[in-house]
Amino acid sequence: MSFDSLQAISPIDGRYSAMLSELQPLFSEFGFMRYRIEVEIRWFQTLIEAGQIKGISSLSKKDTQWLHAIFENFSLQDAQKIKEIEAETQHDVKAVEYFIKDKLSKNKKLAPYCEFVHFTLTSEDINNLAYGMILKTAKEDIIGVQLFTLIKELQKQAKKYAALPMLARTHGQPASPTTLGKELANFVARLKRQEFQWKHLSILGKCNGAVGNFNAHVVVDDEYDWLSLSEHFVNQLGLSWNPYTTQIEPHDFIAELSHCMMQINTILVDFCRDIWSYISLGYFVQKTQAKSIGSSTMPHKINPIDFENSEGNLQLANALFQSFANELPITRFQRDLSDSTMMRNIGVAFAHSLLAYKKVMTGLERLAPNKQVLLEELSTHWELLAEPIQMMMRRYQCPQAYEQLKALTRGKMVDRETLHQFIDQLLLPVEAKRKLKELTPENYLGLASHLAKNA
Repeated sequence: MSFDSLQAISPIDGRYSAMLSELQPLFSEFGFMRYRIEVEIRWFQTLIEAGQIKGISSLSKKDTQWLHAIFENFSLQDAQKIKEIEAETQHDVKAVEYFIKDKLSKNKKLAPYCEFVHFTLTSEDINNLAYGMILKTAKEDIIGVQLFTLIKELQKQAKKYAALPMLARTHGQPASPTTLGKELANFVARLKRQEFQWKHLSILGKCNGAVGNFNAHVVVDDEYDWLSLSEHFVNQLGLSWNPYTTQIEPHDFIAELSHCMMQINTILVDFCRDIWSYISLGYFVQKTQAKSIGSSTMPHKINPIDFENSEGNLQLANALFQSFANELPITRFQRDLSDSTMMRNIGVAFAHSLLAYKKVMTGLERLAPNKQVLLEELSTHWELLAEPIQMMMRRYQCPQAYEQLKALTRGKMVDRETLHQFIDQLLLPVEAKRKLKELTPENYLGLASHLAKNA
């Protein structure tokens, strides 16, 4: 039956599929099959190179290319063939094994060694390594790249608007001024810290048989160093070797990965909500698109839909990552299948995250700060200078500095003249009074600009 994305149950494979195409070769069943085949073939190669297959001790360049072509040229027709075999075997990994054996049977040189496909392995040796390679690629080449791109864009804007004054709000109320750039720089710093964690997370893999003890390996050859071969094999796949497992790799690294993704996503939820609020206050102007519609009945509206969409996807992703982190590291005794379905959905969490990152980028591209609104709002809040005035008073030991400013400004709208009259009657040095009178809500910014430029 032909399939159209409009028929998809999940918007990941339907509405948003075009935005997530780079994940499809990894997290689809097609992708999982392809990586399983690669693991099986590379293990077959490793056994030959290790001298464990009698009658063949090396592969020519031509033989190697022929073998690698099985996974490098893996096609939809190949995947459908595996599904046909699985319909009979009722076992997905065994179907992959039979598919490879069928391929080898057509090669005169390699056909005699078909039984060494999946030799000494259990299904989870194949699955965990395939997932490991998938996660490594997604981590480094897709999620990591998109995260880096987002951070760079925020850094760029933090520097661009480093000195643009803006009213800060604590508890939703007017507070000491900041700059737009500094507020963006705060998110840059938070995300960069998580990016560092992300880059240094290890992707683990195991290859040690049915319950993790190399039982069958030792029976086959009790003098061979199977531990070293296992480590070499896992490492050459680009993964970190885990020698201590049951039948399954315990997934602790996936929990660590999930927690890091959750923190990145939580920071971005915070960012989306702040930007949404700033848009609602008029701090940003949203660029219009000629044919776009904000409301089906209110023609004037330009809604911050990219940040809203991003927030929703981040929350969905985190719900899944939380479940992975809580459940995947737990298994009954040496093996149960509770992790299997969950692992098949790990790409969904990455997809929602990637979609969110792209939506944030799109949203940022459509924003421009409304400098007029930012400056006009600051100009109506001279009471913000109560803080520096009372601090200068404290410096020169004026009694009840805080209390005097509280009486003058709390719950009141004050202007420049009111504050200057108050400053004139203070027992402060002339230079201190001059400095205070030079302050405005627009220039009382501390080191905000410096911090923003150095994010």
